[in-house]
Amino acid sequence: MFSAPLALILLFLATVAGMEVFAYVMHRWVMHGVGWFLHKSHHRPRLGNWELNDAYFVIFAGPAIVLLLGGVQFGWGNWATAVGAGITAYGMIYLGFHDIIVHRRVAHRYVPRSKYMKRIVQAHRLHHAVETKEGTVSFGFLVAPKPEDLKAELTRRGRAGVRAAVGTAAAD
Repeated sequence: MFSAPLALILLFLATVAGMEVFAYVMHRWVMHGVGWFLHKSHHRPRLGNWELNDAYFVIFAGPAIVLLLGGVQFGWGNWATAVGAGITAYGMIYLGFHDIIVHRRVAHRYVPRSKYMKRIVQAHRLHHAVETKEGTVSFGFLVAPKPEDLKAELTRRGRAGVRAAVGTAAAD
């Protein structure tokens, strides 16, 4: 069914786009839900190179690995390779944006200049302003609401769970 090169390219691109929806759902209702026991490490200062939240990168890589193996080695079809490659591509975009650009897990001098990059970086930083399971805003990675809207939402919620500014006492 998906043997034509154009169809495989479209399937790959649809998978990359669909992964943003999947990532939003997982981040909003799993990571900030039943999976908070792993994800909460990501809303706290990191005490080394790794955090429990990094387990999600391994967990989400599993289906991509299985699909790539199935498509390339086990004869499942080119569709499996295209979907596995799409998941992998999204993972690489996520790694570059989230871990390298936003959280600077690799030293760099990149400064966001485009409106798009400024918006998604600021939205992600506003997400991390909240260190609790509830009250967080902006769960997507490549699509984000306007920072002004996110700030207004945090204010509307009474800034519940918002981390105290560095050098100030946290409210109990």
